[in-house]
Amino acid sequence: MEKFIRKVITPSLSRGFTLVELLIVIALLGALAIGLIGALDPFEQLKKGTDTGTRNNVSETHSAFIRYYALKGYMPWCDADGVCADLTTPTALSDDIFSAADTGVLAKVVASGELKDTFTKVNEGDLAKIWITGTAMQAIVCYQPTSKSFRSDKNTKYAKDGTDQIDPACGTTDLTACYWCVR
Repeated sequence: MEKFIRKVITPSLSRGFTLVELLIVIALLGALAIGLIGALDPFEQLKKGTDTGTRNNVSETHSAFIRYYALKGYMPWCDADGVCADLTTPTALSDDIFSAADTGVLAKVVASGELKDTFTKVNEGDLAKIWITGTAMQAIVCYQPTSKSFRSDKNTKYAKDGTDQIDPACGTTDLTACYWCVR
């Protein structure tokens, strides 16, 4: 009877975990969490998010220029007589030719309804990152990605002016010469 009472009242020591076992499990979970954070690289994720926004702005800008051309019959940096501003060298979207409040190219595109009037205000930081090269019938819009995944994208192979870049270092080591473009 005494053995029965001891078993019922006194819990067995073989049940549960010891403090050392719990500490080991906690340490292993902590090491796994640190490894996961290192693998995700939060700064790379921020760069990727920024690049995604800039890429969308590049595509929207290019589309707006093409729609403007379809509507008017000439690019927004040209006039109805066919006289065009010189965009043979890449020009930043933040340059006066584009961003001047009333006379800039973006103002013309906004006035035609092909871009929202808030485009330049919302994307003010991105305008300096976007480069335009254009002729009377063509627009090439480019930007330089900062994230590793966008630098290694198959479309990140152009020079700033939108010409094909045959450099195999594009996307790996030489970051100053590789741009993502819409042509």
